[in-house]
Amino acid sequence: MKTVPVITAEQAAALVTSGQTLLVGGFGMTGNPVHLVHALAQTGTGELTFVGNNVGEPGLSGGRLLRNGQLKSAIGSFFTSNREAVQAAQDGRLAVQLIPQGTLAEALRAGGAGIGGFYTPTAAGTVIAGDADVRVLNGREMVFVPAIRGDVAFIRAWRADTAGNLQYRLTEQNFNRAMATAADLVIAEVEEMVPVGTIPPEHVHTPGLYVDYLVQATLTVGDLGSSGDVKGGARKVDEARLHMAQRALAELHPGDVVNLGIGIPTLIADLITPAMQLNLHTENGMLGVGPAPHDGGALDYPVNAGKVPVTAVPGASYFDSADSFGMIRGGHVDVAVMGGLQVDAHANLANWAVPGKPLLGVGGAMDLASGARRLIVLMTHTDPDGTPKVVSECTLPLTTRGAVDLVITDRAVFAFRNGVLTLTELMPGTTLEDVRATTGAPFVEALPS
Repeated sequence: MKTVPVITAEQAAALVTSGQTLLVGGFGMTGNPVHLVHALAQTGTGELTFVGNNVGEPGLSGGRLLRNGQLKSAIGSFFTSNREAVQAAQDGRLAVQLIPQGTLAEALRAGGAGIGGFYTPTAAGTVIAGDADVRVLNGREMVFVPAIRGDVAFIRAWRADTAGNLQYRLTEQNFNRAMATAADLVIAEVEEMVPVGTIPPEHVHTPGLYVDYLVQATLTVGDLGSSGDVKGGARKVDEARLHMAQRALAELHPGDVVNLGIGIPTLIADLITPAMQLNLHTENGMLGVGPAPHDGGALDYPVNAGKVPVTAVPGASYFDSADSFGMIRGGHVDVAVMGGLQVDAHANLANWAVPGKPLLGVGGAMDLASGARRLIVLMTHTDPDGTPKVVSECTLPLTTRGAVDLVITDRAVFAFRNGVLTLTELMPGTTLEDVRATTGAPFVEALPS
């Protein structure tokens, strides 16, 4: 069995040449090859195409490369973590391809498997689809996505043996596993290096045949910047949002696999008890999410898609982002609960971008909205200026078409019954007249008598 060379981060950075496509693993503050990226930032290598979930994350992925002017283009799901990334995109200094998180993961997996591309229902009918080839397959409109491969991949793992076999920790598989298969040259920074045979075969997540070089790394809060200081603990919430979370919880049934989006939906997690037998899924690679820990942070616990430390319930499992979104698109997630900017009378959802505002990120919302068996949207009834968010036609860029099943606001509950927007319930302290006056779409009233 081969022995994989161990080199320094500086030697690894020297293997990257200008103009190449660089894949960089990590999600939020977890599984980031910080030593490799920081070493590359000390070189004069430029004109790079950066591929990663978070583009421009300060101190983590491409932040330093972007600041140095080493990137010419970027492909990713989030461009909001760094104002410099947003400004560079708006100024035209950085060519940007915004891609749904699950599509990114699958494109990398396809690239690593020698597949030219694939069709996905994610983003169909949205601006993200652009001018891609669209076909109707199995009765669903699907968008063609080309596979993604890189010249070099920077990834991070917990352990490696001398043969290059890798083992990841908790939710740190994320994009690292797929990227390890999808580049011509793969360099893994690892916290622990052990003799071959130390990692049991069933615990090898990335076989050594994919790995070309190893770099010894450590992980400290300083490496992660402010993200490493994120702690668990109780959250403060106003009464109206708590009522919304409680009402959404009533829609969940024992045995349901549930994905909770960021924002108001995350409050539901604090209300769940073991007796409810709900199985929480987070798209960055975990099934069996438990409540927030009382102490400790991102270095001590897995993190959810909101980059918040969580605990794992008995029977929990970890996997990579490609497998996670396969669960979502494959219809194995029973309910997705997510926030919204607009929902219209045709069950369309807009929740990822506002024209004229800084570039946002699609994340996993498009995959979840079109892939979950049931979609529940939690949002305030109006914007702060009183503009209705339940509207006749969405004016903001769509996340998904015709997929919303239930809308819960701080004033009302709407269901789509036979495709018709139907008022089914008033929230505490709200009158029917108030809902009529603040809803921007026609609806049928079916309130309990």
